[in-house]
Amino acid sequence: MNMLLFICTGNYYRSRFAELYFRHLATEYEINWHVDSRGLQLFSDNEGSLSQHTVSECEKFGISTEPLRLPMSLREDDLVRAEVTIAVKETEHRPLIRKMFPHWEERIEYWEVHDLDVAPADETLPQLRLHVDSLFERLRSQEMP
Repeated sequence: MNMLLFICTGNYYRSRFAELYFRHLATEYEINWHVDSRGLQLFSDNEGSLSQHTVSECEKFGISTEPLRLPMSLREDDLVRAEVTIAVKETEHRPLIRKMFPHWEERIEYWEVHDLDVAPADETLPQLRLHVDSLFERLRSQEMP
């Protein structure tokens, strides 16, 4: 099975929404992709295991948040397993990737989706959905005979 990995800073908001939304699409359209997400710098002050913004957006679109899990740190074996890896904000994540996993910097696709310190969820999550939709169509078209 093909593996897709989303990366953000805390694995609590953006990467988790991208993971859940992509999984929802993959299930609905029956494409053979496993999806996961990881964080580069987990935060201990998060409330719960998933951002309330992510939960609300998932509820709005009928996207399951199960199985619910705590944020997880990125490890090199996650990068090894993934055929496609997306870091959701290049200006934030490329320097961290360069520092932590320098051999992987150029193998990762970078988007520019802001965190809550720059843009509110009602702007960011629709933008993230558009990116995931485009990625989904690209990967889906690669699977078609």
